Amino acid sequence: MAAIQPFSPQVILNCDCGEGMADDAAILSHITAANIACGGHAGNNDSMRTALQLCKRFGVSAGAHPSYPDRVGFGRRVLPMTPAEIVVAVREQMQALSAIASEEGVPLTHVKPHGALYNQAAAHREIADAIVHAIVAHDPGLALIGLSGSALIEAGTAAGLRVLREAFADRTYERDGSLRARNLPDALIEDNLRCLAQVESIVRHGLATAHDGTRIALRADTICIHSDTTGAAERAAFLRHRLLQVGVALVGV
Repeated sequence: MAAIQPFSPQVILNCDCGEGMADDAAILSHITAANIACGGHAGNNDSMRTALQLCKRFGVSAGAHPSYPDRVGFGRRVLPMTPAEIVVAVREQMQALSAIASEEGVPLTHVKPHGALYNQAAAHREIADAIVHAIVAHDPGLALIGLSGSALIEAGTAAGLRVLREAFADRTYERDGSLRARNLPDALIEDNLRCLAQVESIVRHGLATAHDGTRIALRADTICIHSDTTGAAERAAFLRHRLLQVGVALVGV
């Protein structure tokens, strides 16, 4: 009888970067995919170039992190934009990053919306379709990262994009699988052991624990940590070490 092969899960460990935080270099040395702010909520030509150079240095998959054009609100406010306007904004941000990536010789592998645009696309198909339309028009070879179980994953799948279901190490969930709003208590997880427990449960068992203790099904291809949370670089190093230690392979996009 053939030996039963042990379950060996793998996951992409991603982080939003190029957003003006001081720890990007330390974080990128531990993750496998970077979502680079490209001028909507943060970022400029210099920060994009620096982030791309770090991706090249550490062998990290580089992707675009477009948002509502809202630098004042860091992309965390919902702007009254039509789907057509969202297509233009997302495509312009991807083009800005792509131009610099070409100069640096760094291939772009994926797109992940930021903040309010990410959350709106998770819940509203017309916004999800607008983002997908922008990606297909720019480069249909790019993978799309979206909230697991969301309208954005559905829209990307329908358009034939490679989709990557995302879960979060440092955010809590509601019972319906949506992210708990940042302005509510206990929306962020800053304890590294608690982050690890959430990630292991999702990656190994497809389960997460909602804010109220309810167990919810949650499949993920990629796990995100945020560069703007306290101790992000240490968290990235801790998660990388502990996930590898328990047999979870960390891969790029």
